[in-house]
Formats: sequence, structure tokens, C-alpha cells
Amino acid sequence: MGVALAINGGLLAAMLLAGSVSVVRYEDPALNTTAIPLPPTPPEVKPEPQPVEKAVQPPPQTLPFLPKPLVDLPRPDETVMASDATLPITPPPPTTGTPGGTGTGVTVDPPKPMPVLVDAAPDPRYKDAFQPAYPPAERRAERNGAVTVRVRIGADGRVTAVEPVRATSDAFWEATRRQALSKWRFRAATRDGVAVESWRVMTVRFEMEN
Repeated sequence: MGVALAINGGLLAAMLLAGSVSVVRYEDPALNTTAIPLPPTPPEVKPEPQPVEKAVQPPPQTLPFLPKPLVDLPRPDETVMASDATLPITPPPPTTGTPGGTGTGVTVDPPKPMPVLVDAAPDPRYKDAFQPAYPPAERRAERNGAVTVRVRIGADGRVTAVEPVRATSDAFWEATRRQALSKWRFRAATRDGVAVESWRVMTVRFEMEN
């Protein structure tokens, strides 16, 4: 466009020079154009999808535990035993081998019964022989006394040993010891009906007659 204006201006000047002496030259200023690039079309911005809000589930509620009510049921009669009651103990039956088996059976012997013990006792046939003679010195002093002794009785009923426990005087003790070894007779103690040796404590009293 700028070039076309320059050419037209030149033709007009030539025509004026041909018909007149004074020429007034008039030139349009050249127009310079500059190509200004258009701004690029911004890309189409798609709207971002809005996040979908998830429904918030409420937390599960824990219900309190309620126990089932207890119902008293009728119970059969109960036998209450005293705490100090003694229950009989039944021994287990003896274990024997199984007939036809290959193992050896173990036989358990039944418990043995407790032995029957009978204590020694003075023989009533010799009851008058148990009183010793009064010691002369104690008689003259008119002194009463007592002697306790522990005697060992053999299986034949005779006294084989005498041990003093207490005595009023030595005279009373000596008179009792001699009498026990020589005159005292007992029915011997027995174990399951068999006479055995045993010990017994005896007391002898010495008293003056009025």
C-alpha cells in the first residue's frame, strides 16, 4: 500500500510540471507497516471435574452389652455333708493281667488289718501279793507314803524289770521293787492273741492303820 502511494505521487508531480512553472511538491509520508503477530489463541481450558464428595458414614455404634436375666430354676434336693464328715475309703480292686494278654499284670495286695492289742493287767488270782511289807523304819516313824514304778512284764506275766518314777522315801521304793520282782503276776499283753512283752505303770500306797 505504501508503494502504490509513492507511485501515484510521482505521476501527479510530472503532470504539474508539464502545465505550470511553479510546482508545489507534496509527498505523502511513507507509511511503514509492521506486522504484529497476534497473540496465540489460548488453549481451551476444560473445566476440571469437581470432586465428588463421598458421603461420610457415621462410625458404627457399639450397643452396651445387656446380660440376659437369670431365671432361678428349681433344683433337686441336695445333701449337705458336714465338713468334718469322714467318708469311707474303699480300697481299689486288685489289678490282674488281662486273660490272653501279653503283658504281665500287677497284683495289689489288700491292706492288712490293724493288729489287735490287749494291754497287760494284774492277775486277780495274785491280788493279795501286790501290797509290799511295810518298812520297819517307816512304821516306827508312823509315816505314810506312796511309790510309782514302771515295770516290764514278760510274755509269762512275770515282772522282769522295775524302774522308779517317784517315791516318798528310799525305804518305800526298795520294798516295792523287791515285791514286784518276786510276787507280782500279770496277765500278759497280747498281739492278735499272742502273748508279748509290755510295760505298765503301777502305784503302791503305804498307809498306817489306826
